[in-house]
Amino acid sequence: MGSRMGTVNFSVSEEIKKAFNKAFAGENKSAVLARLMKQAIDERVRHKQRAQAFRLLVEGRKNRPKLSDKKLHRLRKESRA
Repeated sequence: MGSRMGTVNFSVSEEIKKAFNKAFAGENKSAVLARLMKQAIDERVRHKQRAQAFRLLVEGRKNRPKLSDKKLHRLRKESRA
């Protein structure tokens, strides 16, 4: 991300504002908010990646050969021997 600074305006309840100010007293609030926003962005990206991976796995399942329960059990038993 670039080094240019932008300004954002959010409305939050007075309760949240007071709790935030108390929790991060003495800290640079802009830096704290920027870090929290970055964490939220990273979390959203990971969520989208996991969802995409899940969709690919489900789609791949449709194309895999089917095994009967009996054959699957036999193969598992053989692999443990």
